Amino acid sequence: MTKLNSEQDFLTLIDKYFPSENGHVTLGRGDDCSILKTGNDLCISKDLFLEDIHFRRSYFSPADIGYKSLAVNISDIAAMGGQPCGFALGLIVPPSLEYEFWDPFFGAMSALAEQHGVILAGGDLSGGQYLGISVTVWGESAGGRFLSRGNAKPGDILFLHGPAGMARTGLLSLEEDTEFALRNYPQSTKAHLRPPMRVAAGIKLAGSPEVKGLMDLSDGLARDLPRFLGNCEGNVGADISLDKDQLHEEVIRYAESKSISAAEHAFQGGEDYALFGAASANGFEALAESIPGLHKIGTITDDSKIVLNGREYTAGGFDHFAG
Repeated sequence: MTKLNSEQDFLTLIDKYFPSENGHVTLGRGDDCSILKTGNDLCISKDLFLEDIHFRRSYFSPADIGYKSLAVNISDIAAMGGQPCGFALGLIVPPSLEYEFWDPFFGAMSALAEQHGVILAGGDLSGGQYLGISVTVWGESAGGRFLSRGNAKPGDILFLHGPAGMARTGLLSLEEDTEFALRNYPQSTKAHLRPPMRVAAGIKLAGSPEVKGLMDLSDGLARDLPRFLGNCEGNVGADISLDKDQLHEEVIRYAESKSISAAEHAFQGGEDYALFGAASANGFEALAESIPGLHKIGTITDDSKIVLNGREYTAGGFDHFAG
């Protein structure tokens, strides 16, 4: 096993995987600040990715951790309809982690960054008891505007780009029995460990005048739908339909194994990193034809109720601070 004995050892490893300048970043890592060159508005987001809260090393590989810690941030930029440009990285480093962990960690992170043209502008390192990753990411408008949450009215279509419930299926099955989960729910575990990025779809959605609002579906529809509705004008609700034709067979099979409703399991969701939004009813069909994978899940209604498959849904969703 190879030890990383100093901060400089980390910086040398980071330099191996990440360029320091690219035109957007004109002064890169190594000074007190980096310098960014941009002529457009920027959107910016920050996420923490903490051991035993957001991931477990028992079933996340080092490469999975490196990938997902950046991916959850890129997903925020995609949900604004933006093109991610750069990020800053903060690491809390336990003494037990050696080179053999960090090499695939940075390898997967840098591959994702390169895929989306994202440069590492700088960051910070600190020792600590548990592994923690903090990423601040920013992006520019690429579809003519940034999309925010809500802004819809009764009659507008609610849509998803990406599946509901697969990552929750992967998470819960991995927590129960890792080997069984990887063998029996391979697509769901992949959805949890390595969620796909939807930057291109977000940019196309931002370029369409039919789209009213958009958000990153990270905490599940049960939690994120009320957030979305709260940014709409008036006292609106939603009529949601999640039938078996819209759900992955692994989600259905997992729900059946637990004798629970597949629709409610998918609606609770969490870790989906899908794009969730609203569009005008008249323009939705053409919009869906132009963006593969976009599908209707419901409509905005003129009351405050949330209805799932014909029944009012009142249960809460995921909350980090719930007891």
